[in-house]
Amino acid sequence: MNLLRKKKDLTLILGGTGKTGRRVADRLKASAKAVRIGSRSATPSFDWDQEKTWDASLKGVTAAYITYAPDLAIPGAKDAIQAFVQKAKRHGVKRLVLLSGRGEEDALACERIVQDSGLEWTVVRASWFNQNFSEGAFVDMVLNGAITLPAGDQVEPFVDVDDIADVAAAVLMQDHHNGEIYEVTGPRLMSMADIAADLSQATGRTIAYVNVPHDAFVAEISNSRAPKEVTWMLEYLFATVLDGRNAHLTDGVARALGRPPKDFAAYARDVARTGIWKVAA
Repeated sequence: MNLLRKKKDLTLILGGTGKTGRRVADRLKASAKAVRIGSRSATPSFDWDQEKTWDASLKGVTAAYITYAPDLAIPGAKDAIQAFVQKAKRHGVKRLVLLSGRGEEDALACERIVQDSGLEWTVVRASWFNQNFSEGAFVDMVLNGAITLPAGDQVEPFVDVDDIADVAAAVLMQDHHNGEIYEVTGPRLMSMADIAADLSQATGRTIAYVNVPHDAFVAEISNSRAPKEVTWMLEYLFATVLDGRNAHLTDGVARALGRPPKDFAAYARDVARTGIWKVAA
């Protein structure tokens, strides 16, 4: 018998109000699974920067979905993941699912911590999110009609957050994913110019891609009063990860779910229908 089934299942969703976490929580709740949201606004509160908050969140938990905001590449993430995994074991957690990032050495170090935990584990290693253009750092660029990023003509297989959530929810609810690394991408390698073209088609407005110098981009982000860790993360990602290392497709979504991933163009059409990108005439 799987040890996870010996007591009533309770899944802790860290980042449970974020892009992936809230979607994972919704999917588990729709399947009548007990969920505890891990966030500063939840009760009990969970704060990565306040280890004293972790025990209450972990009490009675059998599985945990681990996201670290804003990214596992942030200094201090490895130590936090190590401490959380150790505390989770002491609380009797049986299964860990880690959301990781492609092409990041620090993320790989965090993956190894989870893999060496002695618990059931699965890694969901994701490429850049489609939803960065509708729920994240780049939504204002879409509204302003210009994607101004230091990306050149590099390509990335952007993945839809709904696909990530479907994979994570399946992994949390099904036993046969133990020990798997699902590297999840979209179905198409896309440059920022391709992104701009699909956004233009979906919105009915001209949205251009403007390649900007890296230093100018960092200065603009810094001046926007973005949180310091977000500025650091974006500077790091554009300086290192977007160098071609991730310019290939993977089959993680298909292996986990038995279906193809969602294309960016379909995502853009769906979001455009919500009115999020609508601008005043």
